[in-house]
Amino acid sequence: MARLLPGLAAARTYERRWLPKDLVAGLVLTALLVPQGMAYAELAGLPPITGLYTSITCLLAYAVFGPSRILVLGPDSSLGPMIAATILPLVGADGDPAKAIALASMLAILVAVFMIGAGVAKLGFVADLFSKPTQVGYLNGLALTILVGQLPKLFGFSIDSDTFIDDVRGFVDGVRSGETVAAALVIGLGGLVIILGFARWAPKVPGVLVAVVAAIAAVTAFGLGSEGVSLVGTLPQGFPPLTVPRVELADLSLLVAGALGITLVSLTDTISTSSAFAARTGQEIDADQEMVGIGTANLAAGLFQGFPVSTSGSRTAVAEQSGAKTQLTGVVGALAIAAMLLVAPGLFRNLPQPVLASVVIAASLSLADIPATRRLWQQRRMEFLVSMSAFLGVVLLGVLPGIGIAVAISILNVF
Repeated sequence: MARLLPGLAAARTYERRWLPKDLVAGLVLTALLVPQGMAYAELAGLPPITGLYTSITCLLAYAVFGPSRILVLGPDSSLGPMIAATILPLVGADGDPAKAIALASMLAILVAVFMIGAGVAKLGFVADLFSKPTQVGYLNGLALTILVGQLPKLFGFSIDSDTFIDDVRGFVDGVRSGETVAAALVIGLGGLVIILGFARWAPKVPGVLVAVVAAIAAVTAFGLGSEGVSLVGTLPQGFPPLTVPRVELADLSLLVAGALGITLVSLTDTISTSSAFAARTGQEIDADQEMVGIGTANLAAGLFQGFPVSTSGSRTAVAEQSGAKTQLTGVVGALAIAAMLLVAPGLFRNLPQPVLASVVIAASLSLADIPATRRLWQQRRMEFLVSMSAFLGVVLLGVLPGIGIAVAISILNVF
């Protein structure tokens, strides 16, 4: 039972002196979970509220089924474009939010099935299909596509495009035609400077929270909503009921393909992140149980109008720096978000959309690894070519085809 439910085993050995640290770390973590959850939901093509539903359910589920003491789960910047690439072609021209949520929830359930199945079958070695040079190239390509895709929102307008080239063309055309909203650009760039500045010179201070609070204060003080700045608005109050998503049979093939790609990326990220933090704390990693824990978290998200999740290295680092000792930190964060939705759903109504774009752009910059690319060029030219092939596959062909190309290149490179 302790192996199947690691959270119960952790509760039995919990020490009272850890409680204050877990409570403080949980509240600090909430400051990141809320804006990042909403921003990454929009990155996935979904309403911002779904990011909060997802954060709550996955944190609670992983606290019971996850083996790591401090690993933090949630909506992830690397999965957002993959989710969007899977569900948006199925939503249709009308862009029905209810259908998009149902498709994303089913996608999370399929990821859960694959992830739990891989854990039970002890298939952790599948992560090796995604070699390090390929990961570097894939994430560099993902960072570039995310950054370019968020630029129109940062400048205060929107475009309709499906490819990276169309994103670039649409953004340039929008700027040339004078669609830029000056107030939106100023507040968006201000948020980005704050986030990157704190990350560089005061990493222990949650720069995302500072940017969000400053942006809300500026909108309230200067009435920027009437100046053309798009706002998040009041979030729905309460929490969604347990819902089994309904999708058309014809949509399942694309959902399965997307779920397989998300599973591979999430699996690779989970094993690498959990290994790194386990080494710091002296804890042994159980890769198979990690897959079961991540799978269960995705299942919980899918049953409550959420979308696929993965581990977050940045949020885990924040939890560790804040003194987190156990998964009670994630539980406190989940309960704090739930309390906000029940008691104060209008708390973020004046949050500007350009600041959410700055949150996503900052996350995309953290995905890119230029120094590693430079080292590959200097030391291993063949692996540099492998990395650049994965990069170009993502940028020119799209996220899902890019994953297929990256895996194929990794396998060929091994042979």
